[in-house]
Formats: sequence, C-alpha cells, structure tokens
Amino acid sequence: MTNQNSGQPAAYLQFCQEHMADMLETLKSLVEMESPSDNKPALDQLGEYLAQEFEHLGGKVTFDPQEEAGDNLKVEFPGTAGKPVLLLGHFDTVWPLGTLNHMPFRIENGRAYGPGVYDMKAGITMMLFALRALRTTSGAGHRPVTVLLDTDEEIGSTTGRPLVEATARGCEAALVLEPAQGLQGYLKTARKGVGDFTIRVRGRASHAGVDFEKGQSAVIELAHQILEVTKFTDLSRGITVNPGVVHGGTRTNVVAAEASVEVDIRIARAADARELEARFAALKPVNANCTVEITGGLNRPPMERTDGTVKLFHLAQEQAKKMGLALDEASTGGGSDGNFTSALGVPTLDGLGAVGEGAHAAHESILLEEFPRRTALLASLIGSL
Repeated sequence: MTNQNSGQPAAYLQFCQEHMADMLETLKSLVEMESPSDNKPALDQLGEYLAQEFEHLGGKVTFDPQEEAGDNLKVEFPGTAGKPVLLLGHFDTVWPLGTLNHMPFRIENGRAYGPGVYDMKAGITMMLFALRALRTTSGAGHRPVTVLLDTDEEIGSTTGRPLVEATARGCEAALVLEPAQGLQGYLKTARKGVGDFTIRVRGRASHAGVDFEKGQSAVIELAHQILEVTKFTDLSRGITVNPGVVHGGTRTNVVAAEASVEVDIRIARAADARELEARFAALKPVNANCTVEITGGLNRPPMERTDGTVKLFHLAQEQAKKMGLALDEASTGGGSDGNFTSALGVPTLDGLGAVGEGAHAAHESILLEEFPRRTALLASLIGSL
C-alpha cells in the first residue's frame, strides 16, 4: 500500500450526492432482477447486465463459465501503476424467484427495501459509482482495479472460491463490499471461519412393540453424539458448535435404523481448525451395535485481524474523517469471500458495503443517507492505496 494520492474525499462525496438518483435507479434495477443462488438462468441474466454496466466504465469483462452455478464475473480496469486493488462481492441472493411479489423494491422513511438490497446489491451499485467517481473526479490516477463477483457465495462459494483465491494472489489488497455491521456501519476486520459436519448413525430396525429388544436405535445413539459435540463449544476461544438440523426414524412404532444431524461450526482462529476436525473424527458410538459416520469440515477459514487489515482500516478512517464521518470496526461470526483472501495473507477489509439491516430477512433495507457517503469512501480508499 503506497498511499499514492489524497483520494479527494470531498469531491467524491459531492459526485455521489449529485448522482444519488442514478444510484437508486441502478439499485432498483439490480434488486428487480432476482438472482437466487440456485437459478442459473436468472443469475446469468443479471451477470450480463452487470457486464454491460462495467464495460461502459471501461472495464475488461471476463466470465468464468459454470455448468450449474451462475457464471462468475471478473472485470479489470487499468491504472497508473502497481498491483490491482480487488473489489470483492457476489450477486446471488437467498431469495427465491417471486419474492418481489410480496417484498417489492420500495423507498420509505429514508430507506430502500427489497430482496438482496442490503446483501449485497447496494454494494455492487457502490462499486459502479465509486469507479465512476474515480474516473470523473480523480486527476492523480489510481492503481488498477479488479472487480470480482461470484454467484454462489450464499451457499458456500463452491465455484467462486478458486477464482477468488487465484485473483487475490496478485492483488495489493481486497476491499469486500458485503454490508457494514449493524446500523452503526462498522467495518469488519475479523470474521469467524465456518464449517459443516454431518453425523450419520446406522442402527437396526425392529417393531417397537413386538421385537423391541432386537432393535438398535439410531436416534438414541445420535442423541449421545449430539450431546458429545456440544461439549466442543468454547466461547472463550470463539468456538461454537451448533447441531442445527436433525433427521431420524420412520414411525413411532419402529426402532429407528438411521438418524443424522447437520452441525454448524465457527472458529475465530485458524489454529483451532485442526483440533476441532480431529475431535469430530474421533467420535465413537456409545452403542457398539450402531455405526457412526462423520463427513464435512471447515469450508471457510477465519478472517483474522492481521496487521495488513488494521492498516487498511486506519486508512479508511482517515478518508472518512475528511468527509466528517466517524468509522469504527467490529468482528462477526458470519463468513464471506473475504475469509479466503485474508487467509492467503492479502490485506482484507470487509463490511465496506451499505449501512442497513435485515440481511436474509423480510425487513432487509439500507439507510439512504449513508449510501452516497459509503460510495465516496470506497472511491477515496481506492484512490489512496
């Protein structure tokens, strides 16, 4: 990070405020192009729209084609010198097609509402207009910029992760346009790592009234296993283990032959991953007549609060101060694609997107007052790297 120029925060803010109506029109277009993670045609339609928008700004567009997931989108913008800064995000949402019928885009009481407006179509809008502000306002130039938007972040980034990691390795820093933390608008300097385990138990079925003693209950064995894994939680170390979804049995008058549980894990430190995975692998049946099978593991490493991330946060604070804004930081238990870039050692600052609330909920919304401010902050941060 070379701090090439001052970033001209006031000029960027004026630009964004003057173009607020355009920003809202773009945001409305993005929200009304529904893009659930499991619908490739819808995702690819939105991807084509975004590609055109970024091309109009002078970006070189590349699609990462996928057979089942949506095609991931990469856009490269030239700069004056140095390695690129990565603007990272996703355009899939958790909302199924048809959500707009009962949850339309609307502006009300100083907020914009709609499916995906907060997580994270406002963040994508901010990318577009920050780049416009830089092109229109910045006389000193800026380093190259790479925009990367994947299409399966909400369901684990199976296709997105390889592209994110390959791209990030060549970048100076990663700026993640996921929503800010809470209505206070905190930037995210740490995220927990995320994993999923499935415990499957197989026993022996029998008639619960006629041959009860011949059965071996997978449900009872699973209950033992659930109680055991809950002991792995250690709040003092930021480790949580949540058995969230349980399946088992067929009828009340049948001793259950099969049962399973899906378990969510969160860790604050990468060093704890191996220990936790080993503890799951070491699980043994309490009932020797049952078998226990463990699958899964960590799928997002933690984003730890590194020196590089702290430097980025302080730079963002400096730029915000020039616009009369106060910024603070927070950690969160949720994961993002920023977990991947941070784990590679790339300085990563998350939560640079919209200020609002209600991600994945019916009241999902952003604060309009903060929309141009945060967009100007992004432009200033890019210009200052």
